[in-house]
Amino acid sequence: MTISVTRNPSPKQRPAPGQALPFGRLYTDHMLLMNYDKGQGWHDLRIAPYGNFTLAPSAMVFHYAQEVFEGMKAYPAPGGGTLLFRPLDNLARLNASCRRLCIPELPLEDVFEGLKALLRLEAGWVPRDPGTSLYIRPTVIATEPALGVKASDSFLFFVILSPVGAYYASGFKPVRIVVEEDYTRAAPGGTGSVKCGGNYAASIRAGAQAHEKGYDQVLWLDAAERKYVEEVSSMNIFFVMDGTLVTPALGDTVLPGITRRSILQLAQEMGIPVQERRIALAEIVSAHASGALQEIFGSGTAAVVSPVASLTVEGR
Repeated sequence: MTISVTRNPSPKQRPAPGQALPFGRLYTDHMLLMNYDKGQGWHDLRIAPYGNFTLAPSAMVFHYAQEVFEGMKAYPAPGGGTLLFRPLDNLARLNASCRRLCIPELPLEDVFEGLKALLRLEAGWVPRDPGTSLYIRPTVIATEPALGVKASDSFLFFVILSPVGAYYASGFKPVRIVVEEDYTRAAPGGTGSVKCGGNYAASIRAGAQAHEKGYDQVLWLDAAERKYVEEVSSMNIFFVMDGTLVTPALGDTVLPGITRRSILQLAQEMGIPVQERRIALAEIVSAHASGALQEIFGSGTAAVVSPVASLTVEGR
């Protein structure tokens, strides 16, 4: 698939070295786009100036939330150029999300070539200050103007770029998390293991209530029994107990994090014992009481690796 390029005639002023970069508030001059139409497939891969979309009020994404997205990051290479962290893993996960949401799978080779072309064009936007990166947001939305629950016959794929600093408002300081007691994030057989907007919309109220109480994030328990640890809203969770790295096993209620998998691989290479299994919240409380609990941290593309300062369980 050929890639057409339309340059932005009015480029923005790029952030200066040392300038604060709030997460997800600044955007580069261009974006990558591609359309899907039933009977034609994916077509018209192009780079265009960053700008607003025009969609019908009846576009199906607004009514039935048929959309998926990914999060990736680019970093400056020491000798020049731009580095990506396991981009093909993210793109493969994007297609897994597409399958679950009944969205036609993307031609990943074309998408990857388009992404690289976009990054070459926007190379000057990759920040170089410590703790910064260029966040990459690929997204697919249903665009067919129709009311009625079904799979859309048309979609828009796009990639936008944003120079960012730390994800949390507290910066790279250890975060405070609280166990969510009233709401659940994902149920067996649902969409908890894919990146779709509905998963995150369902977590917003609990997150807002946690912020009001001074916490950074909530830790979700399983929906069936409400006793097993699953993940934090924006990251996978890890515990170090008696020298063993323990994290919840993957399933259809836990996102298969790319950073998560990388940490597990690195730990095994370093000779650190690793366990992926069900973890009861009561086990964590007991391990803390006995001194066996040594560390808690989370991982994710946006959060990177975030040490946990405190975990609040039933007010303790």
